[in-house]
Amino acid sequence: MTAYDAIVIGTGQAGPYVTSRLAGAGMTVAIIERNVFGGTCVNTGCIPTKTMVASAYAARTAARAAEYGVDVGSVRVDMKRVMARKDAVSKASRTGLEDWLRNMENCTVYQGHARFESAHEVNVGEERLHADKIFINVGGRALVPDMPGLREIDFFTNSSMMSVDFLPRHLIVVGGSYIGLEFGQMFRRFGAEVTVIEMGPRLVGREDEDVSTAIREIVEHEGVEVRANAKCISFAKRGEEIVANVDCADGAERVHGTHALLAVGRRPNTDDLGLEKAGVAVDERGYVAVDDQLRTNVPGIWALGDCNGRGAFTHTSWNDFEIVAANLLDGDRRRVSDRIPAYALYTDPPLGRAGMTEAEVRRSGRRALVGKIAMEDVSRAFEKGETEGFMKILVDADTKEILGASFLGIGGDEVIHCVLDAMYAKAPYTVLQRAMHIHPTVAEFIPTILGDLAPLPEPTSQRAAA
Repeated sequence: MTAYDAIVIGTGQAGPYVTSRLAGAGMTVAIIERNVFGGTCVNTGCIPTKTMVASAYAARTAARAAEYGVDVGSVRVDMKRVMARKDAVSKASRTGLEDWLRNMENCTVYQGHARFESAHEVNVGEERLHADKIFINVGGRALVPDMPGLREIDFFTNSSMMSVDFLPRHLIVVGGSYIGLEFGQMFRRFGAEVTVIEMGPRLVGREDEDVSTAIREIVEHEGVEVRANAKCISFAKRGEEIVANVDCADGAERVHGTHALLAVGRRPNTDDLGLEKAGVAVDERGYVAVDDQLRTNVPGIWALGDCNGRGAFTHTSWNDFEIVAANLLDGDRRRVSDRIPAYALYTDPPLGRAGMTEAEVRRSGRRALVGKIAMEDVSRAFEKGETEGFMKILVDADTKEILGASFLGIGGDEVIHCVLDAMYAKAPYTVLQRAMHIHPTVAEFIPTILGDLAPLPEPTSQRAAA
């Protein structure tokens, strides 16, 4: 048995930086990776997909070049070159991370499958390691539900889509949320026919209805077919085609395609770690149960990143690292509950989100104000010819606290931070309202929105009933 001060399982976003802080504090650390370094973000998530989104954006811009007075001739996408560019960008991040860890003082890298033998012992192949502190950072993978006929067809997940260096003739995407919409729009821009099948009544169901409606209009305008309310989905193979049977209120009962992408959710990589031998508790979905400082029920064991169910993004994983390091090493009591929900959907235009949705504000019972502006009224968007979407901000009428914002439009994923930072500062909305912003930008319209607030109206359904 080899003894260390700490063991880190997984090299996703949080693990390497926890390792760096602990090693920098003089602790001996073992970090274990069973697959490729960098986890989801580097290999099958943020970095490769946003690289592909950039290629899709370039294809779309080239196709629209004539609108800007530019003649480029016919536009053709070379998928092998698109994917080669994606691979190069991803590889640079992956190899850089691995080299950093392997050359880190006080750090030993193990490659293999980690399994607990007890609360302080972990096996990696033939090696047995011991540490008083263990950090679980094993991430998640695509959820593959038991849909009828699914095992009869070849299908992709977000991970296996990374190897698609050809253009599907007709891609069927099951799941109308973040992953499904990003892949659906990008492959439509590459030249494939795309149908998105969503079991719920609308796309990205966690967002407000006006956001969902606008996103659907954007992707449908580009030629993506959307089939919502698909209550009963099954698959069959018909020669070279894949047939998806859908029980939808409108449209044909079957969708014929050549390839299928399953994007219906994620699950944590916790089912083969031997957590039961360590006594680590998980919830009904397999996520490691943690407290507000990311400690498990077993003293000396923490869980960070996607596997703890407290966030599903690279930035929440990074924040998990910050919280653990602050509490362990800095004497700074930081908590998960202190962070404000914030994320982006990388369709084009992107959606930037911070804080509460309109639906959540209504459920809270607060007296609220709302301001909204269409992107077609934002001069920067109009000048660039990218006018889809809108910006919306919600405010507490009594405290003047900013409750949340949805920015669907050009630069929305960046501009949202103006609001998010003000929320962290607990500044009243009047601070942003009175700020002088630069023209011409998208952010310059935030003071305009906040200067034109109105009481949050009743939901459309309630007004109709009255």
